[in-house]
Amino acid sequence: MRPIHLAPLLAAALAALLPAFPALAQTLPSISVPPGIDRVLRDYEKAWAANDATALASLFTEDGMALPSGQQPARGKDSIARAYAGGGAMPTYLRVLDYRASGDMAYVVGGYGPAGQPDDVGKFVLVLRQVDGRWLIAADIENANRRMGPPPRPAAKPAG
Repeated sequence: MRPIHLAPLLAAALAALLPAFPALAQTLPSISVPPGIDRVLRDYEKAWAANDATALASLFTEDGMALPSGQQPARGKDSIARAYAGGGAMPTYLRVLDYRASGDMAYVVGGYGPAGQPDDVGKFVLVLRQVDGRWLIAADIENANRRMGPPPRPAAKPAG
């Protein structure tokens, strides 16, 4: 008789249950970052809450890229402003989960959500570049914490 290995089966069952029980999901602690990096995050929050796409785009390098959920990539400040137009107007928090810098490049991995809410609704990665002593976003990608499900099934044809 072959031994039954339960560990993979239990891991698969737990992974299937996590979306139903968010408290079981891992919550990573926030970390602090240097003031110049923190300024980018706080300015991003302010611009988002004010629904100010021009102010958001000003946080990017001239050739920066934004990869917002549900949209095509946007390159350059004008394209980024168009991508973010009408997308804000909600107080939002950004929190840092990981940060590294080397020379004039840095990255931030974080979570975000509506201000005052206890749980992240999404996550992001910012690649930053220091230009004339100021940190700017070279690339921004974000996505929601819920997995995309399969596409909806076509409606059944009526009998008869």
